[in-house]
Amino acid sequence: MIDHEKFKQNFYYLDKEVIVEIIDIFLSEFEDRFNTIQKNIADRDFNGLKFSAHSLKGVISNFMDPVTIELSRKLNEMAKDEQSAGLTDLFENLKRESESLARELREMRAGFIS
Repeated sequence: MIDHEKFKQNFYYLDKEVIVEIIDIFLSEFEDRFNTIQKNIADRDFNGLKFSAHSLKGVISNFMDPVTIELSRKLNEMAKDEQSAGLTDLFENLKRESESLARELREMRAGFIS
């Protein structure tokens, strides 16, 4: 769940149109990002996973959702450590929580354009 107060602080100086654009970019890249991470895990491509997980962590951090931030941080750490035990479960949890974040962002987006 997004910490709305921190979200407002993070985007305080941006116009609503820019915030909507940032949300749109995240939503449009969502499926590809998670497909890539899933492939990295299946292939045990830890170098690719480090890049993908770090990138996702950076993007998710913008939205001030502590659960997805922490899960993406853990995924990034596991990729760095080339730790495969529990990786699939962590990915599934991160994907599920990120889908919830995406739904919440869609709702917020609708409020910004109305």
